[in-house]
Amino acid sequence: MSPIESLVTVMHKLIKILRRFEEKIGFCAALFIFAGLYMGLIASPPDYYQGEVVRIMYVHVPFAKCALLAYTTLFLGSLFYLWKKDPVVDNLCHAAAGVGVFFTLVALVTGSIWAKPTWNTWWTWDPRLVSFAILLLILIGYVMLRALIDDPRKEATYAAVLAIIGFIDLPIVYFSVEWWRTLHQPMSISVRGISISPEIRTPLILMSIGMSLLFIYMLAIRTQMLYLRHLLEAKQGGLLSEPERRLRDDLS
Repeated sequence: MSPIESLVTVMHKLIKILRRFEEKIGFCAALFIFAGLYMGLIASPPDYYQGEVVRIMYVHVPFAKCALLAYTTLFLGSLFYLWKKDPVVDNLCHAAAGVGVFFTLVALVTGSIWAKPTWNTWWTWDPRLVSFAILLLILIGYVMLRALIDDPRKEATYAAVLAIIGFIDLPIVYFSVEWWRTLHQPMSISVRGISISPEIRTPLILMSIGMSLLFIYMLAIRTQMLYLRHLLEAKQGGLLSEPERRLRDDLS
């Protein structure tokens, strides 16, 4: 077996493992989110400057981090798809984009809710906010592109190229608070050290773990749904490839 075939096999086994443990992943996500919400909304003290408003952070920051995680997954999957043209990886990319829209949109909405009492405005043309809004537009454009093209192979290829080009926005989102003077607060964890108290850091970590597990759970469910739909269409057209046959056997 060649290295490429081995990598594809590993990918298929990973999807099979996710399917087997998806319920446990979802349960663990719920536990971490519940614990994080309890500590963040009830047990943790208010911030000395923002007061009770800071509690929005326990939802906003994990959603924002998972939005970046979703696009990173989409980017890496798109590179792999252009290299190997594996339809299973394409389904994972499609799923990551859809889930990414959800996390990015919620991050923007909660960020606006946090901005109103903090900056006295729902929206400002801050580099972090603008670059994050552009990320949402790229993801929406990706999903729309896939819906507008009839040829499955062209759809997957064009979408992968768009995802790779759009990845340039990710470092801008992440480092915007370091590169420009912005209203948005700087990184709490950086090379300069940790600038967040343990009382706030603990629930934030719990929420971040819970949201990451929720992302994995949603990604696994959505990938499986897209794959089964693709499998049905391919089976009806008699176009099942060898990787599709192997994963069909795994899912049966």
